[in-house]
Amino acid sequence: MAKIKKGDLVQVISGPSQDRGGDRGKQGRVIEVLVEKDRVIVEGVNFVTKHVRVGQTQRGTKTGGIETHEAPIHISNVALVDPKTKQPTRVGFREETVDKDGVKKTVRVRYAKKSGEKI
Repeated sequence: MAKIKKGDLVQVISGPSQDRGGDRGKQGRVIEVLVEKDRVIVEGVNFVTKHVRVGQTQRGTKTGGIETHEAPIHISNVALVDPKTKQPTRVGFREETVDKDGVKKTVRVRYAKKSGEKI
């Protein structure tokens, strides 16, 4: 089970601060997790400009120009946000028993280490 998943609210915990033009302290939702590269794409964080060659679509409209989009950031540079305190926290796993249709089953559950709340 992964510590950070798609859709989680995370906070950037490293890099230049916001007053120096960086992203440290910004929070955003995870758009995509790149498991093989240990990177995540976070909404509104680590914007890069990309120059796209001008072309035409089937209808004749122009495409291309300078586009900005989110670039991947290493997974160690983000921390999951605690749902209770809204502060970055570490993630832990614990076993819980779930009663489903009269059948007891143990499942692994992620929890925030600061508050102990289930994620």
